[in-house]
Amino acid sequence: MSSKTLVDAWIDVHAHFSPPRSVEQRSAMWQALQQDHWSGEQPPDWSLDERLAYMDKVGISMQMLSSVPTNHAALEASNRYGAEWVARHPARFGLLAGLPTDDAEAALRELARAEALDADGFAVYCQYNGVFLSDPRLESLWAALDERAAVVFVHPDHAVPGQFSRPGVLLEVAYQTASVITDMLYAEVFRRYPSIRFILAHCGGALPALSGRLILLGNESWVPNPQRISQKEMREQLAALYLDTAMTGSQQSLSAGLAMTCAEHLVYGSDCGAPCTTEHTAIVNIEQLLAFSGLRREQIEQIGRNALALFPKAALRIQDAQ
Repeated sequence: MSSKTLVDAWIDVHAHFSPPRSVEQRSAMWQALQQDHWSGEQPPDWSLDERLAYMDKVGISMQMLSSVPTNHAALEASNRYGAEWVARHPARFGLLAGLPTDDAEAALRELARAEALDADGFAVYCQYNGVFLSDPRLESLWAALDERAAVVFVHPDHAVPGQFSRPGVLLEVAYQTASVITDMLYAEVFRRYPSIRFILAHCGGALPALSGRLILLGNESWVPNPQRISQKEMREQLAALYLDTAMTGSQQSLSAGLAMTCAEHLVYGSDCGAPCTTEHTAIVNIEQLLAFSGLRREQIEQIGRNALALFPKAALRIQDAQ
């Protein structure tokens, strides 16, 4: 590890980006944030050069870029733009192509386009234009992703409204992740498509902390369970999920995550590029992760590299650049 960096050659699976925004687009985004109780100053956009400078400063070898605009045309354009970043810096960036999961056929078409762009994996929202990932209309998409043994990054809807005059990205996004993943569990998505590797943003939101309650009570007679998912299946399917560490590198969050899954299924994530993330909070999150007492130092270091096994094409690009 360089004496000037926090970590050595980590892979960041949770990095946002967007094509350049016009003044009008930035103004509209800021107005939407203010309507969701944001205070303070307007968050800045991250440029490519600023992103690379941050990565070099901290010690991040590669970021897996993801963006899931809720307009289909904008999503397609965003995927193309992300692929341009990867083409310019193949050893520094990978692409998790966004999929429009409000329409299975549209998502399958975008999947084909993403494969033509040589995407490393895929990104989806828990809820996209009102459609949840547990919706049965998405069966054909899950089947196609399972056939490919794809890596799918699951992120909450950034526009989920806040409560009590605080932004939704503070807590509500964590609740949404827990609710939607639970419904996917009951809908047999994980049982029927076991080859998909799912990465949950923000250490799974509130799911790890509530997983014990879910396993204890989820099979009781008063809980609808038409597919008869057993306690054993719940435990095993939750343990098979991957969790990133974006804004959840603390003792509390990681302890809950480890109770649900294992250290090998923790992957580093920063939430870089999100309006709610600053360079300061991203660095503090890494410092908390490095100070976590529930794992040995070598296990913590491995969290920063676990993603290499999930993204072999990206790992090869890094290797070829050395």
